[in-house]
Amino acid sequence: MTDSKNPFEAMIAQYQEMAKAMNPALESFTPKGFETLWPTMPKEVMEMWFGNTLNKDGLDAKTRLLLTLGGLTVLGAQADTQIRTTVRHLKEVGARKQEIVETIGQMSMFAGIPATTRAMELAQEVLADNEESDT
Repeated sequence: MTDSKNPFEAMIAQYQEMAKAMNPALESFTPKGFETLWPTMPKEVMEMWFGNTLNKDGLDAKTRLLLTLGGLTVLGAQADTQIRTTVRHLKEVGARKQEIVETIGQMSMFAGIPATTRAMELAQEVLADNEESDT
């Protein structure tokens, strides 16, 4: 047998060829476009679900979202959509750019430089879009 692909690679290649045959546009598909379909929740809704509405002495939505961003960074910043969405929601609940950047920077001690850099790039995309919409 001269084929160097393992069975899994061969199966994936076959599926990719099938997808191209059915819809050539799928070759350039990116899930980033789906992010715009999910609206940013209003601050009040986030406080109700993620904040201290049900637990009066608990964490507010901003703190919970900063912790979420830190966790996503420590996990290797592999969840692009989740990081961008979390940063969008952080801006909605009033987090400053400095707080977002510090949260990601703090995780560099645990996640490493590549993950921190990736998380920072993803956050900067959202922050830049946010700055453009503010002007």
